[in-house]
Amino acid sequence: MIVHLVDGTYELFRYFLSPAAAFDRSAPPELRAVRGVVASILGMIEEGATHVGVATDHVIESFRNALWPGYKTGEGMDPVLYAQFQPLEEALSALGVVVWPMVEFEADDALAAAAARAATDARVGQVVVCSPDKDLAQCVRGDRVVQLDRRRREVRDEAGVMKKFGVPPASIPDWLALVGDSADGYPGLPGWGATSAATVLARYGHLEHIPGRVAEWDVAVRGAARLATTLMEQRERAMLFRTLATVRIDAPIGVDVDGLRWAGPRSDFPAWSERLGAPALQERAAKLAAERAALPG
Repeated sequence: MIVHLVDGTYELFRYFLSPAAAFDRSAPPELRAVRGVVASILGMIEEGATHVGVATDHVIESFRNALWPGYKTGEGMDPVLYAQFQPLEEALSALGVVVWPMVEFEADDALAAAAARAATDARVGQVVVCSPDKDLAQCVRGDRVVQLDRRRREVRDEAGVMKKFGVPPASIPDWLALVGDSADGYPGLPGWGATSAATVLARYGHLEHIPGRVAEWDVAVRGAARLATTLMEQRERAMLFRTLATVRIDAPIGVDVDGLRWAGPRSDFPAWSERLGAPALQERAAKLAAERAALPG
């Protein structure tokens, strides 16, 4: 089996910002992005997905906000977008999809926890983490756990992570600690860029293994002396940023692989289809559920 784990927060943003959604008048404005995501997830199931989980940021804060005051929040978010998170969670649940609405943790943590759990199940042939988020590249394991950018239709395995970032998945949190992540609200260390971070981490792997003195480095990096000094002086901050960038595979998800199997919509999905201005969604879901129920085994 293949397990599909979807970043619902990213999907909601994607459909909210879609030019096509802006011209869609068949769904109420306050639910247009919700309808786009629900239709997309149903389309994924129609294309063959059998085990699906979707994670959302029910509140745009987490334990990380207590660690770094500049960490991302929902401040400044379009209120029309923000108001669609809970309807999305309810509509997807009505569709029969497992949803993880995260509060203390983030959607990325739920996806990482679900991926780690699914990867230990011998019945699972592959885990597909549907998100282009840089943080989630650390979850990739060979070609068993991969990332999928659904918008670009790009699959990234471990070799793909190395090609894009210059470091293996295990070093992604260290790379982000040095480079920073503006989307998440932490700046990285002054002077460190994607190339210098990749070059040094490709040799040393993790922050604590990078020698404190440039004379001990055996890699050639432009401005190495300055970079080494910055890292030595701000090592504690770098370690904090790595903590912010590290996804938590202990996030509470409360379901195993079997619980992710799609078994059809709930009785309240027809009402949601009407509310979304798309009664055909219910027809599609019911037809697909009947077809799958008729399959042997």
